[in-house]
Amino acid sequence: MTPPKPDLDLDEIVARFRPVVGFKVRRALGSSNPDWEDVTNEVLAQTIDKVRSGEFRGDSQIGTFIYTIAVRRIVDYIREKTRITRKFPPENDVPSAEEKMETDERIQKLAKAVSSLPQKYREALDLYYYRELSREETARRLGISPARVSERIHYARKLLQKAVREPSAPLSAPPSDSRKD
Repeated sequence: MTPPKPDLDLDEIVARFRPVVGFKVRRALGSSNPDWEDVTNEVLAQTIDKVRSGEFRGDSQIGTFIYTIAVRRIVDYIREKTRITRKFPPENDVPSAEEKMETDERIQKLAKAVSSLPQKYREALDLYYYRELSREETARRLGISPARVSERIHYARKLLQKAVREPSAPLSAPPSDSRKD
């Protein structure tokens, strides 16, 4: 014997749950994604179909049933878009000659700024960023505390930002960093 279908007003369900489902879908896919409304409508259409076909037996709340459909449809949508993106990756814009030249100039300017940093800052940057050591490992190699490594990296980055903005600015240690470490 099949259990009786729950007596549900589908128009009332759609009116009640459209904002909730729309919010969930928009939050999952991003409000700038134009497909969020279509996915919301698909979730509500699937809900109506499943209620009419008897898949919703009334064992749970209708909200729980709709939530499950929404989550599954969101996952399916994301998988579908991921599959399409893998098949047809976006074309990379080839930089113009001018953009390439600007990038090369910035790289040269930054390399010059790094080489003009005081040695203790260059060493900290080299170990942490280029050799990808942790702060603790960098500290062990330099014989200083991890906090001091953080300070050196922070100050070196500030000096580099200043040097890139103002090429004539001298790169020197801060006045309060006269301690030997």
